[in-house]
Amino acid sequence: MTATRAELVAHARDCIARGSKSFAAASRLFDPVTRERVWLLYAWCRRCDDLADDQELGGTLGPDAGNAERLEIIRSLTTRALAGKATGDPAFDAFGLVARECGLTAAMAEDVIAGFALDAGGWNPRSEADTLRYCFHVAGAVGVMMAVVMGVSPDDEETLDRACDLGLAFQLANIARDVAEDAAAGRCYLPGDWLVEADIPPGEELKPHYRRELVRLVRRLCMLERGYEASARIGAARLPLRSRWAVLSAMGIYGAIAREVEQAGEHAWDHRITTSKAAKLGHVLHGLWLALVPPRAAVLPHLRRRDLSGSGRG
Repeated sequence: MTATRAELVAHARDCIARGSKSFAAASRLFDPVTRERVWLLYAWCRRCDDLADDQELGGTLGPDAGNAERLEIIRSLTTRALAGKATGDPAFDAFGLVARECGLTAAMAEDVIAGFALDAGGWNPRSEADTLRYCFHVAGAVGVMMAVVMGVSPDDEETLDRACDLGLAFQLANIARDVAEDAAAGRCYLPGDWLVEADIPPGEELKPHYRRELVRLVRRLCMLERGYEASARIGAARLPLRSRWAVLSAMGIYGAIAREVEQAGEHAWDHRITTSKAAKLGHVLHGLWLALVPPRAAVLPHLRRRDLSGSGRG
């Protein structure tokens, strides 16, 4: 039996409430139609991530065995959803629905799935550009789709570039926060040449005698995050007020994570850094103020969306 739109929206709302409290809080600021579409897209992203990593709602990563098979399931169900066919999975059906409503394309979806393929292949970044390319696939490409869901034309390359920058900033903050969790799963998203420069052997970045050097590298990563955050604000200014408010609130929440990691220094990975409800409210209020004033001028990043996509697509 095919699920109704209301049923798919309800499933997506539950998914974001359990999977990302930060994004769920920011999503309440969208107008009702945009809010539902954002939830529908989030449900697909969350489900793909969970399938790829054999986890539940972003929890503990599962074993690598079966990665290729799970990746094929993601591609197959996504293709079916884009063709307007029922998949038997509400998250993929949700994606098919929002894709039809907003004009999301197979190429946009494949940009995201390519990030899961990198992890499935045991990939590690060799350079800063490699890290940013990974960030593009797992978050920047999602930012592009979110912008289209918010009403940005697929032909508005400049605004989509800035939406991509927002996703990059979010993922750089996540990488900085999750160094310990990634290491426990045998992953490292810090550029390999940065580790070489710091004389940190592969897989040993969390050893006590390398902590000081690790802190320097993560601060460098957070500097990248701030650059992409600043350029993303330029694009956010082109969104309708409520979407602009939601985006800037989310930006404040994720940016604060990066800054807390910096401030914690060698203790940043003793426990997972989170944001309190009071702090989230503060970022929502500050986001409203930012939404009402023109953005500051920013230096655009030297690596842009078309440089990171790996296909030359804009």
